[in-house]
Amino acid sequence: MITRRHFLNTAAATAGLAATSANAQGFLIPEQQLPRVVRIDRDYATGEIHVEPSSFKLYWMIGPGLAMEYSVGIGRAGLYESGDFIIQVKKEWPSWTPTPAMIERSPASYAQYADGMAGGINNPLGARALYLFSGNRDTYLRIHGTNAPRTIGSAVSNGCVRLVNSHISDLYNRVPVNTRAVLH
Repeated sequence: MITRRHFLNTAAATAGLAATSANAQGFLIPEQQLPRVVRIDRDYATGEIHVEPSSFKLYWMIGPGLAMEYSVGIGRAGLYESGDFIIQVKKEWPSWTPTPAMIERSPASYAQYADGMAGGINNPLGARALYLFSGNRDTYLRIHGTNAPRTIGSAVSNGCVRLVNSHISDLYNRVPVNTRAVLH
């Protein structure tokens, strides 16, 4: 059950996010894309993540009918994969290796990274990543940061869900391993 203290602390943390939502390139996140506590009329359980691709929103359920709402970018047409997943791994400044399918689709963009890329500010996974599993199988889908904040609110990724780095850092700190994540 959500307490008044939890609600106020969450609201205070969200206000702090607004102050840190400009990235190093000087891009200011539009106000409507800032994280906020919202009432939600869906039957989502507390402690779960739900991504609604039609609205480009991710909801971290903090209480019955109450969620932290984050704006996201999603997989482009044909690459967004809905499903019911479990977050089994969390990483700060994760390394990244494009999948064979990504290299095949766009060798000019991805072949140079076939052996992987170390974590860091230029890494496409950004500051944090939540790894989505189906059973014990890594799906190679992630909820992660991005070094391209202008892509939030659009369908441009290779299937992953992306948030601005400061927003994924906030979500990362809230979400424990073994959290259910539903991509609708």
